[in-house]
Amino acid sequence: MYKIGVDLGGTNIVSGVVNEKLEIIGRGKLKTNLPRSAEDIFADICETIRMACVDAGVETSEIESIGIGTPGSVNKPIGRIEFSNNLDFHKVDAEKLIHKEFPGIKVYLENDANSAALGEALAGAGKGKKSFVAVTLGTGVGGGFVLNGQIITGCNDAGGEFGHIAIKFDGEMCNCGRRGCWEQYASATAIIRQTKEAMKEHKESLMWELCDGKIENASGRTAFEAMRRGDEIAKMVVDNYIDYVAIGTTDIVNMLQPDIICFGGGIANEGENLLVPLRERVRALRYSRYAEIQTELVKAELGNDAGIIGAAMVKY
Repeated sequence: MYKIGVDLGGTNIVSGVVNEKLEIIGRGKLKTNLPRSAEDIFADICETIRMACVDAGVETSEIESIGIGTPGSVNKPIGRIEFSNNLDFHKVDAEKLIHKEFPGIKVYLENDANSAALGEALAGAGKGKKSFVAVTLGTGVGGGFVLNGQIITGCNDAGGEFGHIAIKFDGEMCNCGRRGCWEQYASATAIIRQTKEAMKEHKESLMWELCDGKIENASGRTAFEAMRRGDEIAKMVVDNYIDYVAIGTTDIVNMLQPDIICFGGGIANEGENLLVPLRERVRALRYSRYAEIQTELVKAELGNDAGIIGAAMVKY
């Protein structure tokens, strides 16, 4: 038997057929094309599932379960997506919509960041480890905690929101309604803001040249690239950014002491340029600095496949 994993995003809907070796053997993909109704989006989810089955050469009768990783909060017992601001979903009965096309197949729902964390834990950077945390440095800061192969989300399935650890009292306003959240300082959105602020203050910075003289061209990698070319202002931006990443990472280490914390998202593509100084800062800050066994900080391995594999392997 095979499992289906669906990675539902604001840009794309991607489904995959996953075998017992946690390999994706067939894929289907369509644009999400927002804004649209939940009914239309779920019709396309079902279409991508059929596409994936055709690609894999698998009959739908061979599908054991369908797991959906979605932005927002889910109500697992009743198969409902309670809320997703990115998709404009409010109390969407996802299981019922899937069962219109695939009756009798078990449907599982999970937050997309948690799905990606589970995928990395089972088949990627956390394979073989007991405790695992994934942190995604993207538009926001997402995350998930996996213990013994199970996603830990608390009494209401809303746990693991590491991006909303407050690291600065009365800091930047977050769209969650709080000030000083980690994602306001450690996300890709945050480093773009920090880069633009530095560019405005330092017209001589190489970052202007990399942006063709247009501040709106600044990206999450602009400061890193300028730093590699010897720009001192860019180095200051990167150093400050990594300081912020280190504060939240150290909080996670101190709270959970996982075997591994892996970093995904666009900024994580900087690899060791990010991780070497991050490890140094966390080493100096962590409460467990004298312990013989320490949390490893590594880069995620699976990329976008983590969400598909994780969604397929969700169970409860």
